[in-house]
Amino acid sequence: MPPPTPGPEPTPVARPTQAPRPTAQVSRTAAVLVLLLLAALIPLLGPSAALSGTGEDPAPGTAGIGLLRTVMFAALAVQAGEVLGGWLIRRVPQAPEDVPRAWSGYAAWAGTVAALGLASVVATGNLVPSKLSDMDIGGLYQSRDGALALIEVNAFVAAGLLARSRRPVVRALPLAAVVVAEALRAHPVTELRPMVGAGLTLVHLLCASLWAGGLLYAVRAGWRWRVSAPRAGAALLALYARVAALLIAGVTATGLVSTLRRMPPDTLFEQLRTTSYGRVLLAKVLLMVAVAALALAARQRLRRRDRRRGRRSRQAADALHAFVPARVEVALLGLVVAVSALLTALPVPIRWGALWW
Repeated sequence: MPPPTPGPEPTPVARPTQAPRPTAQVSRTAAVLVLLLLAALIPLLGPSAALSGTGEDPAPGTAGIGLLRTVMFAALAVQAGEVLGGWLIRRVPQAPEDVPRAWSGYAAWAGTVAALGLASVVATGNLVPSKLSDMDIGGLYQSRDGALALIEVNAFVAAGLLARSRRPVVRALPLAAVVVAEALRAHPVTELRPMVGAGLTLVHLLCASLWAGGLLYAVRAGWRWRVSAPRAGAALLALYARVAALLIAGVTATGLVSTLRRMPPDTLFEQLRTTSYGRVLLAKVLLMVAVAALALAARQRLRRRDRRRGRRSRQAADALHAFVPARVEVALLGLVVAVSALLTALPVPIRWGALWW
């Protein structure tokens, strides 16, 4: 009896791609909403808490101005981060072409709205307008603060129109104008050596925007590649970490010098306790320390995986393991942006005298 003829081999059936669980999407959405709520509450409720017991009078519209500056600083960071992120991705070997969706356009128009709100405050003599007739739009062209406010509005409009440009330099030019205008606005000509302060603020704001925005983009890209290209995601985070070390150094150095210019060393600790500006500054420093610790933890995890398994054999789990502290770092940096915006709306302590150098 002849052996039975073997039938055709069964065709392997491809497993369908597992869709993300709805519960995970809901959890991520809820976490983002909570962070946005916290970022909005800091400038809205922060002034009353910071001013409590200091004997200082709040400036008109401090909460609203702080909220508008939070939106403006966040918009600037998102756009600067995408420029930096694109530069980093081009230096990652075998980086996928599937990059995260650009948020620059949305951020630019959000920044435009915030800049318009701040310009309306300047047009009413640094008061919150109650009706359109309160604003002197033509007067904006006749004052230094008004001209700087208009530069910020126009720069954000230009950034929105150029958001789809493939040339990073073109997209970066309007952002540079915003940074320069904000640095000059923060240091009026009545201040002692205003150009020194403006230069420090320029470097501080530039480094902070690239640090926060760059990390957001690197985390978004790495999370998008967590299955298709985990090695590229980990390499991108490692490359960003090297750049971030320089940015953190710039933020720390300029922040320290700017603080000492406003608060002489012999009164520094007392002002941190007894003035609203000092209290918010102390909160910002504590958040920055926590962010730096998380950045160090993420970098140490990447180094440990490199020593243990080597770059070529790193698995997806290793990359995800390193992204855990990085994602928390993004959340804390968002709070730092809100606290920094609140700091610009609070009165600078003046009872200790003028800038001492």
